[in-house]
Amino acid sequence: MSRYIESETIELKEKYTDTITKEIVSFLNSAGGSIIIGVKDDGVVVGVDKVDEILRKISDVITTKIEPNPQDEISSELKFDEGKTLIVIHINKGHNHIYCQKKYGFSSTGCTIRIGTTCKEMTPEQIKIRYEKKFIDNEYMLKKKSNSSDLSFRELKIYYSEKNYHLEDKSFETNLNLRNESGEYNLLAELLSDKNNIPFIFVKFQGQNKASISERSDYGYGCILTTYGKIKNRLQAENICISDTTVRPRKDTYLFDFDCVNEAILNALVHNDWTITEPQISMFNDRLDILCHGGLPNGMTKDQFFDGISKPRNATLMRIFLNMGLTEHTGHGIPTIVEKYGKDVFEIESNYIRCTIPFEQRVIDQIDNKNVGLNVGLSVGLNKTEKKVIELLIEDQSLTSIELSEKIGVTKRTIERTFRSLQEKKMIERIGSKRDGSWIVVG
Repeated sequence: MSRYIESETIELKEKYTDTITKEIVSFLNSAGGSIIIGVKDDGVVVGVDKVDEILRKISDVITTKIEPNPQDEISSELKFDEGKTLIVIHINKGHNHIYCQKKYGFSSTGCTIRIGTTCKEMTPEQIKIRYEKKFIDNEYMLKKKSNSSDLSFRELKIYYSEKNYHLEDKSFETNLNLRNESGEYNLLAELLSDKNNIPFIFVKFQGQNKASISERSDYGYGCILTTYGKIKNRLQAENICISDTTVRPRKDTYLFDFDCVNEAILNALVHNDWTITEPQISMFNDRLDILCHGGLPNGMTKDQFFDGISKPRNATLMRIFLNMGLTEHTGHGIPTIVEKYGKDVFEIESNYIRCTIPFEQRVIDQIDNKNVGLNVGLSVGLNKTEKKVIELLIEDQSLTSIELSEKIGVTKRTIERTFRSLQEKKMIERIGSKRDGSWIVVG
């Protein structure tokens, strides 16, 4: 009977291979274990040649290919059996909640777990649950006191309700970590509250520099989820499309790739250092600039950033965006932008990261920039009242039918008919109940 048998805590390897990274991650994410190199699967000892070279490779795996760094959890030793040398790697259960192979990030491929004698990919749900616990005690957002002690969270509750989550009045502040150790509302709570003092500016400039402002809009001072919705709607409205009808099917060309811009906005919100100031979005006649403060998180390199290895500065805020289905912790955002526009669109400094999305020259050539304004992308097929309602809702989704009727100069009944029409055209949808809810632009 073989002296060496594979089990939930023992992995046998005849020789060193690159799969050892996955196997180490699997033990870190499980109860720990040992990898014995120089023994076949059936327990037969074959030994290891070039011991020093293999030990260097193992050291390289431990120090550079696994996130977070697991050095304190791993040790190795040489063992001699039947006159042959074996290398044994001892791996403790990781003290962090989750580990991954850096090149794959926190995805199912990157996050494996030991089940029986095999390495299994973790499900997205398993990754999400573990990730939600990661770094939570070290976040500055949870410790920094809010500028206001009188905060309400009606909109946040509506968002969670729409996703079939029920927030208990007595426990949701604790569950979402909205108070610091002293029991005071923290910066995260302020960002998520219905009303706050945090702006979010969108600026349009007339040319290719900041010499002349053509428009300045502020979408802040409220729940960051609502702020994101307003910014997203505004950018959809700015994304002008031209169509070539001389070919079949017709070819549509947009001013910019909206998926890439959306990823850049989400990254700016989640990874921004909010103790400095809010992110900034600037639109020129040839590009869109998204500025995120704080630079790269501690311990992250530029290579890791471009590889899509996610290390959020604000893990709890990321968890809330994950719950809302607004983002994924798969690390695909930055690679998506790089694949479309290249690495040069990113300017990475110690205190900020700027993403510059260039506009399609064919679209620029065919539009009169002086006449391009709000809702160009949304206004096709809408009447005058519908266009005005869309414009006002993008600015402030809390507006009631009475307030809209007064601003536009039409009856309340006309506004209600307009709501129904826009809903049928899938341009708007209601968030929350008829009495307490509000309309948001989705088309």
